[in-house]
Amino acid sequence: MTHSPCFSLYRALKASVVLAALTLSMPASAALKIFACEPEWGALAKELGGSDVDVYTATTAQQDPHQIQPRPSLLARFRQSDLSVCTGAELEIGWLPVLMQSAGNPKIQSGQPGYFEASSAVTMLEVPTHLDRADGDVHPYGNPHIQTDPRNIGKVAKALAQRLADLDGAHAADYAKRAADFDARWSAAVAKWALQAAPLKDQPVITYHKEWAYLFDWLGIKLAGTLEPKPGIPPSAAHLQDLLNGLKTQPAKMILYSAYQDNRAATWLSDRAKLPAVQLPFTVGGDKGTDDLLGLYQVTIDKLLAGLKASAP
Repeated sequence: MTHSPCFSLYRALKASVVLAALTLSMPASAALKIFACEPEWGALAKELGGSDVDVYTATTAQQDPHQIQPRPSLLARFRQSDLSVCTGAELEIGWLPVLMQSAGNPKIQSGQPGYFEASSAVTMLEVPTHLDRADGDVHPYGNPHIQTDPRNIGKVAKALAQRLADLDGAHAADYAKRAADFDARWSAAVAKWALQAAPLKDQPVITYHKEWAYLFDWLGIKLAGTLEPKPGIPPSAAHLQDLLNGLKTQPAKMILYSAYQDNRAATWLSDRAKLPAVQLPFTVGGDKGTDDLLGLYQVTIDKLLAGLKASAP
């Protein structure tokens, strides 16, 4: 049985309509899959990548970034990723190498274009001149908590935007446009926060862990002591008593601890020294109003200023 040319054209058009409908019902072209080790890098990747990226954040603000378990769910995500964005400087030394070894994904191995370390874009602080296990959990490449200084976020953003463009050249112009927009907004915000935080300069504080070195470097805050006797060693009764005794001759203004840390040691010292204990978010999602990077730093500054006010006689 033969069909007229008109009937054949009808069939071809019908097939085209069906194909178009199927295409519209399918997902758009695959976005660049990003595995972000910490919330701050997940938030930054979303700012720079927009709809061109699919971001999975492996940890939360309620988790100690040093102590993460390489769960099967993390492995599955890592295996599927095109780019991993992590702090580096051995912050993730306890779990990221396990994912790398088990994932079978050559694209995001150390040294490959799909592996991005944020710490490579900044100047590291507290780089030890010697290593001794007796000194506690000391990082050989310097203090890894670079995100506590918002100026570092700006530096990492430039490097990450370039890496995104390198991996996904089809959207390079879009990454560049978002990066420029972010840089303008971020620079203005950092200048505003610096003015707001001026009263914090030279104020002595006690922290739980040495996670605020970069924040203190930015704002000129002084570290008067830590609740940990050594990095990574939990607070002891003897050490807390020594801190309390020391405050009689070298006073502090407040005690700082992060959202993921146990507050008992901070509360103990706060009650006896009559100092405000201030919980800071540390990263995106660590407190109300910190769902993005702008909120994270604004809440941090507000909490520090509130703590300083509460410490006034």
